Amino acid sequence: MESIYSLIICCVNFKIESMKKIIRNRLKIIEQNFKNFNNDAYLSSIENAAKIIINALRNKKKIMFCGNGGSAADSQHLSAELLGRYLKNRKPYASIALTTDSSVLTAISNDFHFNEIFSKQISALANKNDILFAITTSGKSKNILLAIDKAKKLGVKIILLSSRKANHLKKKVDLLIPVPADRVDRIQEMHISVGHIICELVEKKLN
Repeated sequence: MESIYSLIICCVNFKIESMKKIIRNRLKIIEQNFKNFNNDAYLSSIENAAKIIINALRNKKKIMFCGNGGSAADSQHLSAELLGRYLKNRKPYASIALTTDSSVLTAISNDFHFNEIFSKQISALANKNDILFAITTSGKSKNILLAIDKAKKLGVKIILLSSRKANHLKKKVDLLIPVPADRVDRIQEMHISVGHIICELVEKKLN
């Protein structure tokens, strides 16, 4: 009986140790990703994104966010930070997430095509020199690509928050922020950090 009990304890301890090993490994990867991100080229891209947004808001333009899945959640999150507040109480900034109206999203998907859920909204809502802040981990989402094309035709400035997988889109947007991570969850962790830094810079400069 004692030997069976010892074996059970040993197995439990092994599982705990294995989980801790995974945790340490993941934290090490996350730490390295952010170390890689901390260089002048990436810092300049974040600074320039903030400047583009600040200039647009000063000129009474709006920021439109879009993304799929986790990037849709990030779009809503960052839009709320601008429209409501980030770190301090101040006037609301003109911002909208194109991911939130379920009737619009399902109607466009049903009557036309899912690929058009953002581009049709941009056609209706966008004005020249507004900002499209598109978020995609892969740079391959067709609805994001169509949104970029539509925004470009309408004279909307485009910020693309993505990864190195989207380097081929650099010439199609005004600013590409390609975070240096490869796995989707690691990319998304960096995206929300970038978004928060941009929100902080915008809030500091406009108030």
